[in-house]
Amino acid sequence: MSQMAAFISSLSVLLFLYAAWTDFRTWKIPNTVVLALVTLYALRAVAVMLGSEDVGAALFASSGIGGDVGAGLLMFVLGVVLWAFRLFGAGDAKLFLPIGLFVGWHGMLPFSFLLLVLGVVTLLVLRLPVPLRVAHLAFFMRIGEIRASRKIPYGVLMVFAALLTLALPIIR
Repeated sequence: MSQMAAFISSLSVLLFLYAAWTDFRTWKIPNTVVLALVTLYALRAVAVMLGSEDVGAALFASSGIGGDVGAGLLMFVLGVVLWAFRLFGAGDAKLFLPIGLFVGWHGMLPFSFLLLVLGVVTLLVLRLPVPLRVAHLAFFMRIGEIRASRKIPYGVLMVFAALLTLALPIIR
């Protein structure tokens, strides 16, 4: 069953990257991507429960499914509050739910720190001029549009902070 959970986690990484790409290209995160990520988490949770010797611990421990669901709901509420104050888009607020599910309760602090660092770095990078040799490339033209609109696709930052958080146990 752990192979199934690893496979589902790999699919979720691809969906997170797709969400970041669509947010970068269009400033929108499709609802279908968020629902697919939540569905993948539910399948992963079932795989973890079936492979666990102690189902109660897998369900109710802070490092288990209960902690993941708590983190997802807390982050979703935070996203809705930020959306209500017009600091985030609705897609960014919705994306907080699957990020919280996959990062879990114990990953919220590293995720928050990485999100802060990536946000500061992004704001600094957006102030740098684009070299003329690459200014005609589509990626840098999009950066120019983002710079001119003053709207940051936060979903990109959120996804990369989440992926780095998920990679921390592997790096250690």
